[in-house]
Amino acid sequence: MAKFSGLGGRLYSGETSFNIVEKRKRWYTISALFILASIAALVIQGLHLGIEFKGGASYTVNQPTATIVQARAAVQGIGIPGEVIVQKIGTSKVRVQTGAVTPAQSQAIETALTTAFGVTAESIDTQLVGPSWGKEITRKALYGLFAFLLAVMLFLAMAFEPKMAIAAIVAVVHDVLITVGIYALVGFDVTPATVIGFLTILGYSLYDTVVVFDKVRENTKSVAANSKMTYSQAANLAVNQTLVRSANTSLIALLPVASILFVGAGLLGAGTLKDLSLALFIGLAVGTYSSVFIAPPFLAQLREKEPAMQALAKRVAARGGTAPVAQAQEVRASTGSGPRNQPKRKGRK
Repeated sequence: MAKFSGLGGRLYSGETSFNIVEKRKRWYTISALFILASIAALVIQGLHLGIEFKGGASYTVNQPTATIVQARAAVQGIGIPGEVIVQKIGTSKVRVQTGAVTPAQSQAIETALTTAFGVTAESIDTQLVGPSWGKEITRKALYGLFAFLLAVMLFLAMAFEPKMAIAAIVAVVHDVLITVGIYALVGFDVTPATVIGFLTILGYSLYDTVVVFDKVRENTKSVAANSKMTYSQAANLAVNQTLVRSANTSLIALLPVASILFVGAGLLGAGTLKDLSLALFIGLAVGTYSSVFIAPPFLAQLREKEPAMQALAKRVAARGGTAPVAQAQEVRASTGSGPRNQPKRKGRK
């Protein structure tokens, strides 16, 4: 940990620097491959919508000796329309999911399961959802997502600048596409808990992006007047200065989510925890990546197209540029900021 903290100090001072912004094409290529794989998974396999969205019935039997074969055999002769999905949840539960059923068919399924596993009807967790209610939930989830993106874009445009808002939304869409694609590939059911997880990771991704953008804004406040570094160089310095903080924040956030995913869902068999924690785990990891490797390079690419920034790049090239340490010193001198995270060294008396 001490070495990691020391790395943070070297990154902040410019002694060590990773050329993240200038190598944007590399990060774009990696993201493009993941996005294409996600689109392929969505097209070929599609999302497994839970009964909350498509309607249907779910019967969960709490019986340690219950097996998938027994449950399938119990409901096979009832004549249930559509596909019947039987899943093992944890070590002691079996869940049977069907399409929309009539009250008589639902009663027949419960009777068959109680007979097959020797349990009472009260011990079977039954959930019935009509298709119209599922469509309403889907519509509200989409409205909530679009409203969230619009509100965030307006806030970032007012708090920072329009191009930062565009870059942040690009990073958010990048996170959603990859997360949804992995969800389709894994085959987990999409439930309301999944939607909550998606909205949570959008907020986290934007939080991390805003932290980086705040440092970018500080470093580029008077970049055109100084004529000592390009916008991309100043933005890259900001990314390096916040890199350790992003890594630490993400690691601390991922540890409890991983425990929920692998312990709560994997060992204890909590289905709702599984839906929520998987979306959170994937989204937090992808959001951290996008806030460092996608949003700042995309912002720099947008700003470098401005005539003022193009003229600045020519002046910096004519001067031969500056080293990372000198860049950091010049930025701190122009903005009046210092290495706030670094302790002051005391001389010997």
